[in-house]
Amino acid sequence: MKKTIALLTGGTTGEWVVSVKSAATIAQNLDPQKYEVYKIMLSENGWFYEPADSVKIEIDKNDFSLTLNGRKIKFDGVFIAIHGSPGEDGKLQGYFDMIGLPYTTCNALTSAITMNKGYTKAIVNGIKHLHVAKSVQIFKNGDYSLDDIKKQLKLPYFVKPNNGGSSIGMSKVKHADDLEEALTKAFKEDNQILIEEFVEGREFSVGVFRAKGKVTVLPATEVIPANEFFDFEAKYTPGATEEITPGRMTEEEKNRVEEVVAAVYEQLNCNGVVRIDYFLEHQTGNFYFIEINTIPGQTATSFIPQQVAAMGMQLKDFYTQIIEETI
Repeated sequence: MKKTIALLTGGTTGEWVVSVKSAATIAQNLDPQKYEVYKIMLSENGWFYEPADSVKIEIDKNDFSLTLNGRKIKFDGVFIAIHGSPGEDGKLQGYFDMIGLPYTTCNALTSAITMNKGYTKAIVNGIKHLHVAKSVQIFKNGDYSLDDIKKQLKLPYFVKPNNGGSSIGMSKVKHADDLEEALTKAFKEDNQILIEEFVEGREFSVGVFRAKGKVTVLPATEVIPANEFFDFEAKYTPGATEEITPGRMTEEEKNRVEEVVAAVYEQLNCNGVVRIDYFLEHQTGNFYFIEINTIPGQTATSFIPQQVAAMGMQLKDFYTQIIEETI
């Protein structure tokens, strides 16, 4: 008997465009023998199913059901492919928990916490072999001093919206005079900002998922951006970044990384597939945690599909494992 799955895409942030591309990849690779899939678009204007004839059919939010040609369709579970709010910050997860519908991502609490880079770093700090860059967290209308920040942190530093994704609103600050402009840019995206000391090292991104009861670490991707850092353009423009999968690591580094990222997954009580970004510091080889993404991109240029292929697995089998474990 086929399971009826809602593939939820869109969102209410600038990342909706990435979500639509991710959902297209997922839809192409969900096993039609096992799943009947309905793609649901979420936007500020509502939640809709759009069949081929383009007539929008609204979702009943009382039980997340769909009435199609007089037939009421209820779902066995939801594959959430929304980056940013409300798919990645716990809002949708809380709603689905309340109506008793399973989904493919981390739970509401983990999703909410991991959207905040500062809070996440505080939770993972203390894991063996994991380091975090020195940072300062500030609030839009808070009492902070630019001079104090400059005294506390060594240049260069990264300025990041604390709850953002896809590197939107992020800047690398090399000169202290440029800090104020970087804060203004970041505050357009969020009311909280993280200012972090720059770690000089090789950058990697690695997928981690739970299937058949065990945590599996995918082959890591080494990221060598042509731009100054791995910004939105570098992430989503084909050819703007050199990506090596599997990334170049010694056997010791690979084993240590797998141990650390599996511990991060467990410590944050993750579910489904997540992506963890990290540096290996040039001088020391130390693992520096950058951030975790609990709904990583699944577009044609995204890391997770690359890493699944490098593991020798078909995306169809990968998504089946995610659905079977979570739904």
